[in-house]
Amino acid sequence: MSTSVIGTNMKRLRKERGWTQARVAREILRTAGIRDSEPITHREIYRYECGKREPREWLPVIAEVFGVTVAELTTPPFQADETAGDYATEIRALSARLVELDNIPPGGLPVADAAAVAFKRVHRQLGTGDYGHDVQAAAAELAEITGWMMWDAARPDAARRFNQEALLLAQLAGDRSMELLILQNMGLVAGNTGRPGEELAIARSVIARGKLTPRIEAMFRGREAQGLALTGNTSEAARSFDRARSLIDAGGSDSDPRWSWWFTEREIDRQQGRVLRVTGQLRAAVPVLRHALEPDSVHVGYRDGAAVRLLECLLRLEAWREAAEEADHLVEVAPEMSSIVSLNALSATAARTKSDPRVPGNLRDALAHLEREANADRCAL
Repeated sequence: MSTSVIGTNMKRLRKERGWTQARVAREILRTAGIRDSEPITHREIYRYECGKREPREWLPVIAEVFGVTVAELTTPPFQADETAGDYATEIRALSARLVELDNIPPGGLPVADAAAVAFKRVHRQLGTGDYGHDVQAAAAELAEITGWMMWDAARPDAARRFNQEALLLAQLAGDRSMELLILQNMGLVAGNTGRPGEELAIARSVIARGKLTPRIEAMFRGREAQGLALTGNTSEAARSFDRARSLIDAGGSDSDPRWSWWFTEREIDRQQGRVLRVTGQLRAAVPVLRHALEPDSVHVGYRDGAAVRLLECLLRLEAWREAAEEADHLVEVAPEMSSIVSLNALSATAARTKSDPRVPGNLRDALAHLEREANADRCAL
């Protein structure tokens, strides 16, 4: 790695904090626990920043001082040397690649941390100058993607933070389209963390504004339905889901945002199947979740979360033969699942039932296997 990259990053991080080179030297010594000597002085920091000397063994300490990883310290920052438009294009290309990896068949790849590092880098860059609305809009999309990935990685607090940052950037950029997607994500996090009233309020505030394409209205009708169901209004929730389906049946529009590709009838099935399960309507949930697993025109990495919910419903209904078939399916796909939300649900479902003496032996064995797989090190070979 070129020392000029390390030096450039050190200088940028130092200036962001308003530190002198002498302060950086002191922080390195303090972090390293060195008191009796001064192997690093402000002159040494100057040499690092100018690329005249390489930090070598000090890299982990320097990274800790600045609150970054060694990878961040040794990676060239995003550059916007030509125009803000070039920088916006670069950010959008990165976002597109992250989405592609998140949904790569069969179960996506775990890229939440990579998305977070990428957005933090962009966020720092935004603080160095006035990049205008196009870059703000591109950054808002990257933050939104990171928020979704943090949710799927079972990190709801981080998801909220990234969603809030995304919403601010979208509003600064005047990007109404991206604001809608972010609000959808915020409703998702609220509804799945015990705040269905907030999910309902978000959905209804968007619907009340009007001027939505049928697909986008369907998206927020789905959120409305989930909020209604989880606040006890199940009959009204069913009507909202029906409304969402009729809007989807009306077909797409040239005015649909490019990011709305994932919202199909199968997504409505996944949402309705979830709330039917949560509200105890298990028999009604089974056919809906089965429908959610049918082939679709698009692929999402979290698709098999519906299979986990279906397995739970079948187990609770004591439909042992059907549950065994679903468990066998999950045994095949679980090693490729990257959604931590789905894996956590799978682990909990298997743990609850594997020791039940009423469960047939072959199904107990499959459940024990699934619990181990759900908790396995995803990086082990």
